Amino acid sequence: MRHLYRDSKPRPPALPGDAHATHSSGKAYEELKQECLRRGVLFEDPDFPACNSSLFFSEKPPIPFIWKRPTDIVKDPKFILGGATRTDICQGDLGDCWLLAAIASLTLNEKTLARVVPLDQNFGPDYAGIFHFQFWQHNEWLDVVIDDRLPTFKGRLVFLHSAEHNEFWSALLEKAYAKLNGSYEALKGGSTIEAMEDFTGGVGEMYEVKKAPDNFYEILEKALKRCSMVGCSIDISSAAESEAKTPFGLIKGHAYSVTGVNEVNYRGQQVQLIRIRNPWGHVEWNGPWSDKMTFEDFKVHFDKVEICNLTPDALEDSTAHKWEVTIHQGSWVRGSTAGGCRNFLDTFWTNPQIKLRLTEKDDGQDDCTFIAALMQKDRRKLKKLGAEMLTIGYSIYESPGRDGHLGKDFFRYHPSKARSKTYINLREVSNRFKLPPGDYVLVPTTFEPHQEADFCLRIFSEKKAITEDLDENVAIDLPEPLNPSPQETEEEKQFRALFEQISGKDMEIAAEELEYVVNAVLKKTKNIKFKNLSLISCRNIISLMDTSGNGKLEFSEFKVFWEKMKKWINIFLLFDFDKSGTMSSYELRSALKAAGYQLNNYLLQLIVLRYSDEEFQIEFDDFLNCLIRLENASRVFQALSVKNKEFINLNIGEFINLAMNI
Repeated sequence: MRHLYRDSKPRPPALPGDAHATHSSGKAYEELKQECLRRGVLFEDPDFPACNSSLFFSEKPPIPFIWKRPTDIVKDPKFILGGATRTDICQGDLGDCWLLAAIASLTLNEKTLARVVPLDQNFGPDYAGIFHFQFWQHNEWLDVVIDDRLPTFKGRLVFLHSAEHNEFWSALLEKAYAKLNGSYEALKGGSTIEAMEDFTGGVGEMYEVKKAPDNFYEILEKALKRCSMVGCSIDISSAAESEAKTPFGLIKGHAYSVTGVNEVNYRGQQVQLIRIRNPWGHVEWNGPWSDKMTFEDFKVHFDKVEICNLTPDALEDSTAHKWEVTIHQGSWVRGSTAGGCRNFLDTFWTNPQIKLRLTEKDDGQDDCTFIAALMQKDRRKLKKLGAEMLTIGYSIYESPGRDGHLGKDFFRYHPSKARSKTYINLREVSNRFKLPPGDYVLVPTTFEPHQEADFCLRIFSEKKAITEDLDENVAIDLPEPLNPSPQETEEEKQFRALFEQISGKDMEIAAEELEYVVNAVLKKTKNIKFKNLSLISCRNIISLMDTSGNGKLEFSEFKVFWEKMKKWINIFLLFDFDKSGTMSSYELRSALKAAGYQLNNYLLQLIVLRYSDEEFQIEFDDFLNCLIRLENASRVFQALSVKNKEFINLNIGEFINLAMNI
């Protein structure tokens, strides 16, 4: 279920020292551990129990797994034995080589490793069967607590394990990551860059080796010097090729980690070498240079390279190059902000929009370099509910120089200045751009409209960039009521006669009478679909229009309401573009603006959830109810603001939110 973000301001990157406890008890690792030591028991995690639901969600275990603690598997278990190295990572029976390749890269950076795998854990005197690991998730560091019961078969670990049978840090890390994502099965299939980002908070880039730039070797060399995590893989053309071994000892569809590059002199010539690591550890390159291969061989045999650029807090102080980072959280919500890509012009403009201001050129350059990374959130965790990765991407436009959400016509007549290379069903889409200094608008989207997800957009820039959401400020601009003409027109005389007929002797219309006449008139109105206006809605109308406070409408009050309703009908018809008698919920922003209400994404999403149907259509009675509520809320807010100056601390948007939820 997507989250409706009320605060759309950019956020700085989260720091690992601020990791949040995630256990359902609300207790942090140390508190849980001390509690177990006092009670003399080993920790058992109720959030990720030792049962089949923690293993698989779509199938039963193929073999009878037995959950065992390391103390039950070997006599002298160690958390880390002789330092954490890439040889500690051997793949088991789970298809998560992408994760293992990322863990192998993690071992090359002691600072990053110590953040993810707190090294002050052991099986010593204070052992309590509890361990913890830290992962980055969407600009938040989480501290994930687990017990140390691991799935085994015939006394051996089933999944990730170390070559040393009494070393368990890597197996426990895999379990913590499985808990973070809901189950071990949720880890099947993925991109190495995904885990790299979760270990570092960094941002990924993907290169197709055959199309890589001429300075690709230098890019890799600089990336490794900056302590970036680097992975590589060989494409497969069909499922049958998955895990197939090539004549040179390489595995297709398998995730490798790049652990080093070097240039050596061989027979009077400089030869570029690259070292890659196979998480399996028992199938390796058998071509020239054996454990290493030449860079030319690498370009021939491998297809993709993934680089994870680290955030400033993940880099050593001595690192020459550090990125400036800003982060935005948002949602695509069906019917309001899930407009799909530019192919769907009628709804594309309703997507969230982020303004990007590039003010400083790169050193010695005319342009500004930045990486835009769009991530869809929690899709792996939602696998068990049938969720799949959505196809996502973004476009970047030159800003027209005005604030506020850009409308349909802007995108109809202005081409994009840059965009993601492709729309693809990966967790994150990222690309590096060079653009002249100036103001731009970035539009993150799913490929198809009406697809819901939360997203996180990160901008990594060489120099400081300024970003803000192009969300509307909540504002109300209602026209002043017209002064009555001293002489009644023929139409007004007929209207007065109608009023006298409805109101009876007291010459006032009660809620029941208003319900009858409005429903009778609207059901006869052509070109609009209308169900029924309820008695409660009519009481709200009277509350809005009743200036005398007697709970009824006099002729002048009824006349003002009738004029309002005629105007609202015209607005409704104006934005019923397909003349179906209903209005698309994606047009609600413009329709409400025409009626005098400028709303932000959050309020718009709330209103759409309340008033639109399953086909994202709004009938006139729902549109009328919405406007009545909005006008009542604005009138009350204005009255309270005048009477109570302290009340002004609550802005109109917050008040409307309260009113719409009552």
